[in-house]
Amino acid sequence: MGIPKNGYEQAAISLAPLETDMTVDDFLESELEIYEYVEGKLIPIPPTPVEHGNISMNLSLSLGQHVRKNQLGRIYVPYTGFQIGDCVLIPDIAFVLLTQIPDDLSNVFPHSPDLAVEVVSPSDAFRRVVRKALDYLEAGTKMVWIVEPTSQTVRVYRSETPIRVLGINDPLTGEDVVEGFSCQVAQLFE
Repeated sequence: MGIPKNGYEQAAISLAPLETDMTVDDFLESELEIYEYVEGKLIPIPPTPVEHGNISMNLSLSLGQHVRKNQLGRIYVPYTGFQIGDCVLIPDIAFVLLTQIPDDLSNVFPHSPDLAVEVVSPSDAFRRVVRKALDYLEAGTKMVWIVEPTSQTVRVYRSETPIRVLGINDPLTGEDVVEGFSCQVAQLFE
């Protein structure tokens, strides 16, 4: 019998990726919730801090109002899955053009979102968040925003263009992906 672990050690172990023999199809047919499926591993999605929720809500409201008013598409919040090759990823916020919304809404999206947003949490490994951004782009996502609460910045990723880092005094725009959308980065952190 091993030495019992304290609650912190058990929690850290439970947040580690779990090796599985499931295929992506097995994962999609399972009733597992609050996991991403990446390269044969189950990635737990832990609860997020209040700050993460505030940032996500500030951006979701602003982006959602613009998208709805202009009938551009739909905004999806956490726990909406997107199948990207042999992975199922869950962005913090996603935008999908109206023309890209599938008829069957009872499953995960069969393709990547047009815009994916990741808000970095203390439990996130930054390199994993960046890898996720690159996976989105490789799968056809047009733009990814990584919001970093600690530095109060937004990193803008696009295929074949340099990464841009926006500070609190800069505007965050939807460019040609969410046309006409703009807000100050500072608004995300209010």
